Formats: sequence, structure tokens, C-alpha cells
Amino acid sequence: MKEEQIVFEEGAVKEIIRNYTREAGVRNLEREIATICRGTAKEIVEGTIQKAVINPDGISKYLGPIKFFSEVAERTAVPGVATGLAWTAFGGDILFVEASKMKGKRTLSLTGHLGDVMKESAQAALSYLRSKAKEWDIPEDFFEEYDIHIHVPAGAQPKDGPSAGVTLFVALFSILTGRPVRNDVAMTGEITLRGAVLPVGGIKEKVLAAKRAGLNKVILPDRNQKDLDDVPVNVKEGMEFLFIKRVDEVIDLAIVGSKGEDILIPTSKEEGSEIAPGTYALSGEERPN
Repeated sequence: MKEEQIVFEEGAVKEIIRNYTREAGVRNLEREIATICRGTAKEIVEGTIQKAVINPDGISKYLGPIKFFSEVAERTAVPGVATGLAWTAFGGDILFVEASKMKGKRTLSLTGHLGDVMKESAQAALSYLRSKAKEWDIPEDFFEEYDIHIHVPAGAQPKDGPSAGVTLFVALFSILTGRPVRNDVAMTGEITLRGAVLPVGGIKEKVLAAKRAGLNKVILPDRNQKDLDDVPVNVKEGMEFLFIKRVDEVIDLAIVGSKGEDILIPTSKEEGSEIAPGTYALSGEERPN
């Protein structure tokens, strides 16, 4: 192909990176661009077109359905799901933490290929929450009547480290109070058994992951403020960074219904009534989430 026969708009390249490659390097980006070039070359030879202008809307024509997509709003629509931020060998990524409760007695199940440090963070989050249950209007004996299950999806991928502590706490608080987590917030931070929030690593990569996922609020440990200096200015534009010293502070920042907002409570299915899944009640009315 001649150079003048194909033009890539800047938005198209970003679309490929965001929805088709997501890698630390550019090897797969080069491959996807080559795939598009072969597709357009065929069209030029067949006489269908004389010149190709590749824009974001036309990417799927050559590369098929997107491979990566943001599902934050869908995942966090129900109580018990919080969005965390993780560091991986390929850069930052978002991490969903799901919590569920069921009738039982004093069992904490942890699944999702979690390492020992992450399991200990979950145990610390649950212990701190139990110690302050009365203050948050949670039945103090909830662990005597319910089993708790915490799952981190993408179970084939091993996960470890202490930085999911805040996210684990929020997921547990959400499921035990029936309040969903805000869908525009991501968080990271290690917690102690006394509720202190400790600094974590990989802040630049984690902020980039939040930006890529369309999340405009990021909750960080207070002692990580200096690490934002490493984040490019254009990435920080339009984003809000919230810093916490204690895990208690995250409730008002991440939970729907805090700071005087209307509280969305999952409706229960009463005898003889039909309620659509994912419906919430507000002031006695049904509202689709």
C-alpha cells in the first residue's frame, strides 16, 4: 500500500489500544494495525474504495467485536461489589471484589486464586468491620448467623498483595448494609486491624487504569499524595483524587446513601409479588437500577 491510500485518525489508534490490545508494549498494536491494513488493501484491489480513512467507528469492521470493555456500572449496580485498582506486570488494571452473605455460621470463604497476603487483608477487613458493627447499625451478631463469601473474578489469574484492603472493606460494608457502591469510584490502599490506611505502590499505573475505565474519582491513601507527581498532567485532568487516613472515611466517599443522599435499598420479593431483578426501592417506589 502507498502511504496516501490509508489514514489513521488519532482517535482510531486510541480505540485500538483501549479496546483491543491493552498491553505494556506495542507489539499487539502493530499486529492489529497490520490487520486493518490488509483489510483495506483488499478493498482497494477490489475497487471498493480508493482511500481508507480509519476512524473509531470503523475499527470493528476490521478487528471484530471489542475484546476489552468497561463493566463498572453493571458490576456495581448491586450491593456487595466494589471496584479496586491493581498493579500487574502489564500495567494497572481495575479489580472487582464481590461479597455475598448467606445463612450459616462463622465461615469466611475466599475465592478467585488469591494469595496469602490478600486473604489476610480480607480477614483484617472483616474483623475491623465486626468491631465497629454497632456504630454502623449492622447487627453485632451477623457473623453468628451468616457465612461470608468474598470472590475476585478472573479466577484463572493469581492475585496477591495488601493493596486491596480498602476495596475488600467497602465490598463487605456494602453487602452488610444493603447499600451499593458508587460506580464512578475506584480505590486502593492497605488497611490495618485498627482501621488505618497504609500507602501502596503502583499509583501511576493504577490511576491510568482508572482513567482508561472511565472512572473519574480515585480514593488513595493519604501518604500516597506525593506519588501523583509521577502521573502525567493530561491524565489527571478531569479526575478527582480523594485521600484517606482511616478506612472509616471511605464510607462517605464510596457508598451510595452517604452524606445525606437517598439510600437505594434492594427490594425484597414479598409473597405474591413480582419484582424484577436489579430493582431498588426508594421512598416506597420501585426504581430500576
